Amino acid sequence: MEEKPGNDAKQLEIFEVGPCADGYSMGFLIGHRFSGQIRSRLATDLILQNRLLPFAQTPQGHKLIKALSENNQKKFPNYWNELLGTAQGSGVPFLDILLLNFRKEILPFIPKSEADLSSRDDNNDDCSDILVVSDYMAIAAHNEDANVALIGHTLEMKCRCRYLIKGILPNGLCFTAYTYAGELPSCAFAFNSLGLAFTLNSVPPSQSEIVAGGIGRNFISRDLLEAESMDDALTRIRSSEVSVGHSYNLIDTGTRRILNVETASRTRVSVLEVGETPFFHANMYLHLQVHQVQDENSLTRQKSAALLPKSSKIDFLSLLGDTSDKTYPIYMTGPVLYTLCTVLIDLDDNTLSITEGNPKQREPSYVFSMS
Repeated sequence: MEEKPGNDAKQLEIFEVGPCADGYSMGFLIGHRFSGQIRSRLATDLILQNRLLPFAQTPQGHKLIKALSENNQKKFPNYWNELLGTAQGSGVPFLDILLLNFRKEILPFIPKSEADLSSRDDNNDDCSDILVVSDYMAIAAHNEDANVALIGHTLEMKCRCRYLIKGILPNGLCFTAYTYAGELPSCAFAFNSLGLAFTLNSVPPSQSEIVAGGIGRNFISRDLLEAESMDDALTRIRSSEVSVGHSYNLIDTGTRRILNVETASRTRVSVLEVGETPFFHANMYLHLQVHQVQDENSLTRQKSAALLPKSSKIDFLSLLGDTSDKTYPIYMTGPVLYTLCTVLIDLDDNTLSITEGNPKQREPSYVFSMS
């Protein structure tokens, strides 16, 4: 997993950790190394401060957090201990770390005020992916987008809220994961030393589709870092009874395959194998039959992508850098949503590159060998 030099200025910090005796030790080292970033995020994360923490003090909040804690600790004790270590290493309350990692599982159950109902939901944090596997090209490209309520308004805050973890596990498996401060690696994108990678897209199931107290999406994506094959990754996804749905783009450079996996509560899963027809995924379900919220942002990006060229790697990067729709562009520059970076996984070159800035105009800041 060698890092090759990129051409543009770098903003992400990289921390190599492990092998460690246990999950707690790994979490502690990460928390200690990034204590400043974690404390900064906790202080400026408006969703945490204005919604999650107040809700956690209510009887309903106590009950939900207790159920989430018991179920996730039981299924993933090592990752639970990793969170405990992160809190201890960074010197912050464990509850704050827990709420960051269960954000998506808690927010649907917080009663909304009139102001919440009349404005764009600050739970939204959209991403876009374009995928293809043809005779001459096998590419997965992803925009990592985030909400200003999570990452802050200033460039410094946006840089400090995220970092790259290069983890070495006791069995010798290594992973590189784009990580948000205080969260498990990774709710964004990552790859491991077996050539397995993933990118993620949030999806909006309706309230009736959400089950309280299920397995958290951050725990599932942390588990994917340790998958040893595409089938193993699918098994790890299928075996978790989630609260809310997600879309996983699973990439295997060894077998030259890409799968889009959509999930929902009650162990519902749909798998689509990506082929020679380019496949664009924003933030709505495309093949799993689920009642979902109609998101105009996602629908508009889907329509924009359908009209753009998709014949080459350059086309893919230009598509993810598209700003032609001024209200809902694919590449986002605020005021609510921002594209933090673009990642391109080339299955034939066996590389993952990260570009900070519009990929139409910038060269990669990082290029990693995935072998």
